[in-house]
Amino acid sequence: MDFSRILSKLDHLVETKDFDGAKELLSYWLEDAKANNNLRGELSLYNESMGLYRKLGEKEKAINCAENALSLIGRTEMEGTVTAATTYINSATVYKAFGQAEKGIPLFEKAQEIYEKELKEDDGRLGGLYNNMGLSLTDVGRYEEALATYEKALVVMKKVENGNLESAITYLNIADVYDKMRSDENCSSNRSLEDWENLFGELLDKAENCLEDETLPRNGYYAFVAEKCAPSFGYYGRFLYKATLEKRIAEIMKTL
Repeated sequence: MDFSRILSKLDHLVETKDFDGAKELLSYWLEDAKANNNLRGELSLYNESMGLYRKLGEKEKAINCAENALSLIGRTEMEGTVTAATTYINSATVYKAFGQAEKGIPLFEKAQEIYEKELKEDDGRLGGLYNNMGLSLTDVGRYEEALATYEKALVVMKKVENGNLESAITYLNIADVYDKMRSDENCSSNRSLEDWENLFGELLDKAENCLEDETLPRNGYYAFVAEKCAPSFGYYGRFLYKATLEKRIAEIMKTL
């Protein structure tokens, strides 16, 4: 199994939104891996599959892939490895996406222990871990922990090539934490309405500046990140910039 070629084909199918083709590709090679008792191949394909089904909102399939992937870690003797950590993150992200954030947090914590031990401080995968973990912590009301986790993500992404894309997501995630804190009766705050508006304004300015970094390649991944960010700008009333991103996304998609 040439997994690099499979992944390259998968990336193209997803970028061009051929999701049926992506599902067929993964299903074919997953059956091939099972037929040949290729457990590590299965693990890799389940990792890709759970991400795809999560993106498409197919809950049962995504969770099934996550559970199968987690069960394979021991059978492949991958405990303590970066591959295992990535599987924990992917599975935890699936649980978060379908309303089970609490179930995923211990998996994020296991991944964090491995990543911080095995990866360099400028590895973008660390930033991705912190961003995703922060989302789950926010969902369960652990706001201060979420903010601390996002700060770690920003530190990492400053060292990563094209890290401003992930940093834009992080600043918007931080805004989301404060937005939830503002409306949570259990969170006391002395901030005035003007203070809140200034805080959100600063965070959105930082996110916008990251996305306007002229060194960033305007490729499929840029479009993916911009698509994630655009609704947040709309939510906070920055409709013109939301429209700018949507136009930019459409232009990029025409070139793929």
